[in-house]
Amino acid sequence: MATSTRQSCLKYLLHLAQDNMDFRLPEIKSLLALRGKPFHSSGHFQEKTPFWCLDGLSEEDVRGVMARSVCAKSAFELWGHGKTHSELKTSLLKYPTENMSPFMRKGSTYRINVYTFNKTLEFEDRIKRIDSMDYLPFEGTVNLKSPQHIFCLLEDYGTDPNDIPEHPNYIYFGRWIADGQRELIRSHSVKNRHFIGNTSMDAGLSFIMANHAKVNKNDLVFDPFVGTGSLLVACSHFRAYVCGTDIDYNTIHGRGRSSRKNKTWRGPDENIRANLRQYGTEDMYIDVMVSDASKHVWREAALFDAIITDPPYGIRESTRRTGSHKDVTKPQDAIYEESHVPVTQAYHLSDIFTDLLNFSAHHLVLGGRLVYWLPVYRPEYCVEMVPLNPCLRIISNCEQTLSSHTSRRLITMEKIKNPEELDSLAYLADPRFSPYQGHNAFREKYFSGVNKRSGKEDNKAAVNGE
Repeated sequence: MATSTRQSCLKYLLHLAQDNMDFRLPEIKSLLALRGKPFHSSGHFQEKTPFWCLDGLSEEDVRGVMARSVCAKSAFELWGHGKTHSELKTSLLKYPTENMSPFMRKGSTYRINVYTFNKTLEFEDRIKRIDSMDYLPFEGTVNLKSPQHIFCLLEDYGTDPNDIPEHPNYIYFGRWIADGQRELIRSHSVKNRHFIGNTSMDAGLSFIMANHAKVNKNDLVFDPFVGTGSLLVACSHFRAYVCGTDIDYNTIHGRGRSSRKNKTWRGPDENIRANLRQYGTEDMYIDVMVSDASKHVWREAALFDAIITDPPYGIRESTRRTGSHKDVTKPQDAIYEESHVPVTQAYHLSDIFTDLLNFSAHHLVLGGRLVYWLPVYRPEYCVEMVPLNPCLRIISNCEQTLSSHTSRRLITMEKIKNPEELDSLAYLADPRFSPYQGHNAFREKYFSGVNKRSGKEDNKAAVNGE
């Protein structure tokens, strides 16, 4: 009973990385949802700050989130906080002694770290900060190398590096619980990956997508535009079974020209399976195959727990599907030679997203998630441009800026009903679910912006006499 009471009054502090800031809240909410817990912030919540206070959680919940998150750096059991060190002291002295005592008793070892955000303190100043906390009833012994308990004093000096205040805006003190999985960004970097392509997804974003999709152990995850399998690598790390398709024969089979510098052709073992083998998750690999996303080969059933993908935008990878606008004579009974290469035609972005959402509505399990990237032309973007489907609801919509005029948005959707439950006439008549054709102009607007910038640079060079 005492433990239950203690847990109910605890608050936890998350220290978050200051990159991919738009993705942090959806990631933490998704990871809490995996544990059946809602996101409850404590006090005045500011999404863009590096520190979030959460309540309504257990230490086990916090450890579970940190075992997956690549947006969070560390988590602490919050013991006290304030705008000044005096307020911090008052807050700490009010903290229940029974919550502190298990970690401060005689015979234990501990260490106190000082962390400052947006400011660097001299070593002597750090020592002064630690010495000033002698009012805390520590009875254990200091051990700097391998302490049983780690405590941290965290000072927040704001987010503007050009306007650093003399004194911190806010101060926190707490017991360290766990670190996040930021190391995965380095260990899974595409720079060191066995098989890569021109558009291989960044490791950090791949893990963020897997977390937004709530990928869990023994889930079945599908990527219909699999490319070199970066998303499969991330999902398999969380022990999900993975599979995918792509229309590009050379990519699926690891043939053709290499994307690496100073290397002309791909090696004999450059393929998606080899990537999973590199990270020790080959046992989670089902297979990949050459297939056209507009003409899927799957039986009509709810097969996948998550569909995660990065469709081609027509910039570095072309958007193609099988078929032709011309009359093509098909072989009798549609029997093709083994060496047959199908004719392809343009696959418009609006059709890609319509097909992707329809496929997800039919092949995701109820509660399963679709996570995909949507390229947008920023000056014209509005939320109505995000494709909709009556079987899917939008969970989050996060922006990654690519340039002053273009960005891509990470859309997370969750299946809430089966297609059989729909009123088909009402669905067809509802303008919200009509394909948005404006996506088809993204490629032209992208290159229009590039040409404008190039023109400015050329003019500048001419003025400078270059």
